[in-house]
Amino acid sequence: MPVDHYENFPVASFLLPARLREPVEAIYAFARSADDIADEGDAPPVVRLAQLNDYRRELHRIEQGKMPDAPMFARLARNIRDFALPIQLFRDLLDAFSQDVGKTRYADFDELLDYCRRSANPVGRLLLCLYRADGDENLRRSDAICTALQLINFWQDVAIDWRKQRIYLPQDEMARFGVTEAQLDAQTVDANWHALMDFQVQRARAMMLDGAPLARALPGRIGWELRLIVQGGLAILDKIEAAGHDVFRHRPELGKTDWLRLAWRAATR
Repeated sequence: MPVDHYENFPVASFLLPARLREPVEAIYAFARSADDIADEGDAPPVVRLAQLNDYRRELHRIEQGKMPDAPMFARLARNIRDFALPIQLFRDLLDAFSQDVGKTRYADFDELLDYCRRSANPVGRLLLCLYRADGDENLRRSDAICTALQLINFWQDVAIDWRKQRIYLPQDEMARFGVTEAQLDAQTVDANWHALMDFQVQRARAMMLDGAPLARALPGRIGWELRLIVQGGLAILDKIEAAGHDVFRHRPELGKTDWLRLAWRAATR
């Protein structure tokens, strides 16, 4: 299983309480469909941005207390109302998806973190709102986990993103370690690449471990779900290292045999 942001979203999981499956599905449908507008198909950028603006107009209608006509947005409106979900978090997601339409390079890590703040962190924050567990420390740890997951997805997908002419590795860090875009194109794995990727892996791991105590703080099944997600992310980092950082020829994924080990870790750590 790739550590893709929305595939880690606990969509109607059996670990979720029944009362939360409906709002989680509604949030997922919104996020997944908007992300697909930004990334899938061959529509020109102007069309993609226009479609995402349609989503913004529907959010504005919901904020005004109006019921949208489209079933997906009507469903979302009911759950935003019933669970008092912050609409700004949905706007943040749309801003990140819109950014993906045109932005293909990130100057430094702060710029990348700002993207993660809008593309990844809202999902964790919405889940905490559903659980009425959105205290300041829980939100901070959730942000750390969600950002780490987004970064891990970037590092396992360096080759895939390059084919889309996107680079999420910060430009200043590539320069610091002596890695060029020509090297990405040639898929050259040398000492400079090892040093750059080791730096990225260690930083993402530290961020994930910083957020990990949240999984023990949350009660019941959501805690188990989050522990599995955390262990899955850490396992992908282990696989990047085991492959000698060669994510060009060995995209790290989790198979069926990994999950028993991850379940054990989730239960004992």
